[in-house]
Amino acid sequence: MTSPRPRLDQPREVRRRFSRPRYDPEIFGEASERIARFLGTARFLVYMTVFVTLWLSWNFLAPAAWRFDPYPFIFLTLMLSLQASYAAPLILLAQNRQDDRDRVQYEQDRRQAERTMADTEYLTREIAGLRMALGEVATRDFLRSELQQLLKELEGARGEEPGGPDGRGRPQADSATG
Repeated sequence: MTSPRPRLDQPREVRRRFSRPRYDPEIFGEASERIARFLGTARFLVYMTVFVTLWLSWNFLAPAAWRFDPYPFIFLTLMLSLQASYAAPLILLAQNRQDDRDRVQYEQDRRQAERTMADTEYLTREIAGLRMALGEVATRDFLRSELQQLLKELEGARGEEPGGPDGRGRPQADSATG
């Protein structure tokens, strides 16, 4: 049997002679976040200002033979451009990772809010049910008001009856006892 002829309507398989370097995206992302965090600090600005000041001072004040980057400072511009070209993607990568974390946090917060809302609605229904059930049960305030009303009625009934021998509505103490 012979090997099948390659078809012209399908692309060939890519054969790689060299393997690509592998890296862990999580470690690279963490490193980029640390760098981006440092680039956003006052310390970085101070270091960069000191570096540029020393560079300019050296190339202005040093003897002509020792100057390595004369007046237009092309090499300094190249270095700053290189630094910026690496800083921008690292900062964007760090922002994307932060956006991903924020998105996950937002989703968790949304789920928690839904659970809280469901719990609140459940408790509201339970409280409403308890209030309806309590409408049929005598409460403390209701009993207190009924007892006070009965007490007033009893006191009123005593006042209408002829009180006892002393006329105050209380039975007189036995004269033999005291």
